[in-house]
Amino acid sequence: MTAAPLHYRNQRLMLDPSGAAFWPARRVLFVADLHLETSIMATRGTLEKLNRLIRLYRPAKLIVLGGCGAGRTGGERLSDAERARLTALSREAQFIWVNSTQAKPDTLCETLEEYRDGPFTFRHQASARLGPRDIEISGYFNPLASIDTKARRISRPCFVTDSSRLILPAFGAPTGGIDVRDASIAKLFPHGLRVFLLGQDQLFSFALGQLGRMAEVA
Repeated sequence: MTAAPLHYRNQRLMLDPSGAAFWPARRVLFVADLHLETSIMATRGTLEKLNRLIRLYRPAKLIVLGGCGAGRTGGERLSDAERARLTALSREAQFIWVNSTQAKPDTLCETLEEYRDGPFTFRHQASARLGPRDIEISGYFNPLASIDTKARRISRPCFVTDSSRLILPAFGAPTGGIDVRDASIAKLFPHGLRVFLLGQDQLFSFALGQLGRMAEVA
């Protein structure tokens, strides 16, 4: 798979077609919304995908935006085998779980409301306002974007970015999503945005004005 570089100030991030992102300078891998409360097969697939990424990038830290289950009993919905697999993965890197204060606590992991590392602030849900020097990385929205090809319209999960924000797609099994042109996302990017659509082995980059019509892969 081919990762796409994304620069914030003097820091380079690598956006992975899996929906994860990697910060090479600090060896930090981050993902959003594992959705481990979904079906057993979907959860197993998510954990295996996470395992492959850990082996590929060898991170020192893995930041997960969103809890490890939905609500107080989320972790309890995992089978013993899945709980053991998640515990084993947490030995490969320092896991940092970041979730909103509105969410009920998980029984499998302890979460932080936000986490700061270097110039980046990690939150599960994007804040309405940022300071002039803030760079925020978040999840929550499960963003989707559509483009028109010669054959049909394609809708895919995507990264959403500008000079001060990066919203990650859901890493876990799809549970719906929000179009990037929806006001809930668009209002966070008053000066415009760029998306990176997830392909099978690569990412496809488009400006907001290219979405929903014929566009060429950047």
